[in-house]
Amino acid sequence: MTFIKMCGLRDEATVDRAVQLGVDAVGFVFARSPRQVTPEAAAQLRKRVPEDVLAIGVFTGIGIADIVSAARTAGIDVVQVHDLRSADEVAALHDAGLRVVRALNTGSSGDPATGFGEDLLLVDGAVAGAGVTWDWQDRSLLPSGRWILAGGLDPDNVAQALDASGAWGVDVSSGIESSRGVKDPELMAAFVTVVRGRG
Repeated sequence: MTFIKMCGLRDEATVDRAVQLGVDAVGFVFARSPRQVTPEAAAQLRKRVPEDVLAIGVFTGIGIADIVSAARTAGIDVVQVHDLRSADEVAALHDAGLRVVRALNTGSSGDPATGFGEDLLLVDGAVAGAGVTWDWQDRSLLPSGRWILAGGLDPDNVAQALDASGAWGVDVSSGIESSRGVKDPELMAAFVTVVRGRG
């Protein structure tokens, strides 16, 4: 069954809706964004997430120590980091008791086949969080094994994206919003219905 992460959740109703729909993970954005939450706000939302659903903090542009501090305040143990530069940084996060999702942008120079020892890889479009699709059929941009596809996904294109890329999981944010940063319960449900309906 395809892994589903809904990212950029900012309020209790949206978290509750995602959990009700049976997603595998919810994402709290700590990076500067219309979807940004504070670690303290995320801690309150985290309480509404059952143990069988991953709560993932999304970070970019801050140091490892600050990531660890924010994660501890929020009560999360999985971090998605968009600018990891070395295996040493991943090891430092592991040493702090965190699981690591390394996010790679298709417009970067990183090679998806070369890992840093992360627990999971996420491949996004050229600009992280921009909600822009990219060439899911270009195998030079795609890793092997278990990885998460992100970038411009919505209920209308996610089936095609999964078929083309062979991704193990999907990460959606802007594609389930009625306006930037505001999640739409009906679009959330439609997205899950399409992904789960693939069998």
